[in-house]
Amino acid sequence: MRKMTGGSTADAQSILDNVGEIACEFASQRSERQRRRGLQNEDFDRLKESGYPLVAVPTEFGGIWEGDNVGTRKVCEILKTLAQGDSSIALVSAMHPAVIGSAGWSTISTAPEPYTKAWEEQRDWAFQTAREGHFWGTIMSEPGSGGDNTQSTSGARLAEDGSHYQISGQKHFGSGSGMTSFMVTHAVPEGETSPDTFVLDMRNADWDGSSGVELVAAWDGHGMTSTQSHRMLFENFPATRLAFPGDERRKIIAGMDRPQGAFFVAVITGIVEVAVATARQQLDSKHHRMRSYEEVEWAKVEIEAWMVQQSYEGMLREVERGSAPARNTLLAKEAVAELAESLLLRISKVIGGGSYSRHAPYGFWLEDVRALGFLRPPWALAYERVFQGSWDT
Repeated sequence: MRKMTGGSTADAQSILDNVGEIACEFASQRSERQRRRGLQNEDFDRLKESGYPLVAVPTEFGGIWEGDNVGTRKVCEILKTLAQGDSSIALVSAMHPAVIGSAGWSTISTAPEPYTKAWEEQRDWAFQTAREGHFWGTIMSEPGSGGDNTQSTSGARLAEDGSHYQISGQKHFGSGSGMTSFMVTHAVPEGETSPDTFVLDMRNADWDGSSGVELVAAWDGHGMTSTQSHRMLFENFPATRLAFPGDERRKIIAGMDRPQGAFFVAVITGIVEVAVATARQQLDSKHHRMRSYEEVEWAKVEIEAWMVQQSYEGMLREVERGSAPARNTLLAKEAVAELAESLLLRISKVIGGGSYSRHAPYGFWLEDVRALGFLRPPWALAYERVFQGSWDT
């Protein structure tokens, strides 16, 4: 593997090749990895060496990100490859470019006055952290919000220094907790009515409440079992507000029609590809002895796998064309969510009862692909947006 740290010139193909090597190694350990309930530092050290953190850094800052139209496919291919080795690590890794992009650092090059200089400095800092190999994550979701960040009720109080804030509130789905150096979240600044985005430096935070954050519930999900998507309680935890704050920044990002969720689709597509390939190999010796029902179910597996591929490719082509990327990515996300779950169920029926063994990968993959429908935006919010978009001009 060619190391991409220490000043090496970054390029997407080298990172893809490096990640491909890592994914092959992870795949050889699949049985053990699928039983894990937590992440391991050495895996992220390997990804750091591969150059992966640079996927979130624009080319002019030393990374490989070339904007949505060009960069989305490159990053999706890297994540799809990684997912074929380890689903949980791929999902956590997908948060890294998604977070830096949604904050606006890789999309808004210049902020209006009086934020121009502060925004420039904050962008430089964010990209520098990624170049140093730090991973970014998110801990946005709150109980009762339905996955809608605009419904955040957490509070942000201005600290005594007049520039930093202190966040208080309960958050969950902090994917990658313990592996990510920085996390973004939403909270309502004191004296304001709308939530804004804040950065949390999690590097030296103890989770016992002494530093302002307490682990309320460790992640124990049926799918993506080792993402460490913990629930945390924050009490006056130090935070930094985005240097270009508020509604004006959000309007700019909304007007960009960005392909939110494309990286998540890539992860699930990678799982589908490896699941179908594994099942096909396992069934090779008995395909001529399949019963009619098994033949029909496998034929439907092939059809749905093709549809997943078409949804994924269609999504990327629309992004490259700049043709309503936000809506087309949302449609692809929901289509792949339903198809992937149906497909893994069919594979289990054809494989037989042995697919329910913890020595087989299929039950784990089934629960992993189900995660897509709950990723932002989750089912209810996503379908509301699909419905409303039907009549948008």
